[in-house]
Amino acid sequence: MIPQSFIQELLARVEIVDVIDRHVKLKRAGANYVACCPFHTEKTPSFTVSPTKQFYHCFGCGAHGTAVGFLMEYSAMGFVEAVKELAQGVGMQVPESRGEPDRRKPEADLYDVLLQAAQYYRGRLKDSPRAIGYLKQRGLSGEIAKRFGIGYAPEGWQNLAAAFSDYSGPLLATAGLVKSNDDGRRYDVFRDRVMFPIVDVRGNVIGFGGRVLGDGEPKYLNSPETPVFEKGRELYGLYQARRAIREAGRVVVVEGYMDVVALAQHGIEYAVATLGTATTPLHVQKLMRQSDEIVFCFDGDEAGRRAAWRALEGSLAQLQDGKQVKFLFLPEGEDPDSYVRRNGRPELEALFGEAAPLSKFLLDGLERRVDLATAEGRAGLLHEAKPLIRQMQPTLLRVQLLRELGAKGRLPPEEVAQLLELAPKGGPARAPEPRYPRVAPASIARALLRLLIANPTLAGVLTPEQQALLDAVELAPVAELIGLVRESDIVTPAMLIEATRDSSHSTLFQQVAGETMAGAEDLESAQAEWLGAFVQLELVRVQGEYQRLTATGARSEAERVRFLELSRRLAELKGAAATAVRPSA
Repeated sequence: MIPQSFIQELLARVEIVDVIDRHVKLKRAGANYVACCPFHTEKTPSFTVSPTKQFYHCFGCGAHGTAVGFLMEYSAMGFVEAVKELAQGVGMQVPESRGEPDRRKPEADLYDVLLQAAQYYRGRLKDSPRAIGYLKQRGLSGEIAKRFGIGYAPEGWQNLAAAFSDYSGPLLATAGLVKSNDDGRRYDVFRDRVMFPIVDVRGNVIGFGGRVLGDGEPKYLNSPETPVFEKGRELYGLYQARRAIREAGRVVVVEGYMDVVALAQHGIEYAVATLGTATTPLHVQKLMRQSDEIVFCFDGDEAGRRAAWRALEGSLAQLQDGKQVKFLFLPEGEDPDSYVRRNGRPELEALFGEAAPLSKFLLDGLERRVDLATAEGRAGLLHEAKPLIRQMQPTLLRVQLLRELGAKGRLPPEEVAQLLELAPKGGPARAPEPRYPRVAPASIARALLRLLIANPTLAGVLTPEQQALLDAVELAPVAELIGLVRESDIVTPAMLIEATRDSSHSTLFQQVAGETMAGAEDLESAQAEWLGAFVQLELVRVQGEYQRLTATGARSEAERVRFLELSRRLAELKGAAATAVRPSA
């Protein structure tokens, strides 16, 4: 693991404009530089690079990041590879991980072990005519095999002992590469298999899928779950497919490693696969960040339809307006690999375009379970639909589905919504208008993040009283960034984003960093907005406590005293809020 202090120093020396200009010709536009985005097709430049923030953002497709992130995205480099490339350009030597042993996470050792294993398997491929013959038989070129890092695990029980001096140590077992028999003797998990490394979005090898050569079982063997590998979160091929997904405006989800690789061989490079598990909401969430259109492509048999229905169930809670989820079933006996080899890319891509939208697949699936000619069947339709529709957010698609269900069930949409318990009986109660406008904490949190990422020095002008206002769950990301800035010498948005790459809020931070590209550079205005946001935060908190006491009545002497204190403070805050600079959303 590269020390964070080195990455911060590297970003202080690197000029992002120079890095990107070597790959994409930039033109000055005021304080920033612009170009047509390299990550999607466009005619008018919306790709913006800020030398002040050391950050890039595309206002068209939403791509954004630092100089490190650009190399990872544009050149399909891993994190370490991108850092080394930048370091070489400014004459810096990347330190060994032992430089900061106290900061090294246990997962870092697993990444090292898995990378070493991937390199070993890749090196053994050239020694196996059977494995090479199998790949050639499947129509794969050496270039595609290299792109996906395909290798070979030789026959034999302890081949990895040749690659690891500490074969008996704990790391190989934790990484899922070896097991022990009843006698305590170790053996390799993967033997005589074509190996497909599974890579996360940062380019780290996190696991393997192995396809047996011959008639052994199971045909495909996946790594077990480990501290760095969770099947319900990861997708095979996503790292390699990101640029193609943006260019196509579509991501296709298939069932197996070979489907992904075979489609890439035929020029369809925007396919990914789940890893021997059903599609999860986390999978869908990750894919929706990459594209506005997801096409699930399954075999047309009963097993394929069951897998598709599970994918539908995993998608419902993630659906958003402006996003599409579709389903395609190939002719019986075909899979994406065989279909593209038999019919070619144009015909398969035409099928992707004709895939059934989620709404049709959902309604058709429900309708097949009941007899709509009877009252019982129509009631059964709504009964079957209830747990599915209730998972959905109140999107425009949900409104349309309620209308469709109403038409099929011979009920008005309002009654369908009530029967599905999407609204209280008699319609939603109308909340009384608050006497004073209130700002939702979530919007204040977003504003604080935007201000802080654009101007990290704001973290240094925080009073203890303001710090105490950040204890709400919604404000945890703000508190995290403030703590990080105070512990380090971070002075640019790029430094801040790279320092949070492993944070659970990293996606949020990067999105907000992209939003700052359209903001002003004026520090004085930012400071005024920063103070205004904390005034709004305290106003929301005091109003909440005041309204609770008003509703319950100040019964005790202490409550009456507190009520008077709140009344005075509320008047002060309203006056301050009236003159404060409100943070822009």
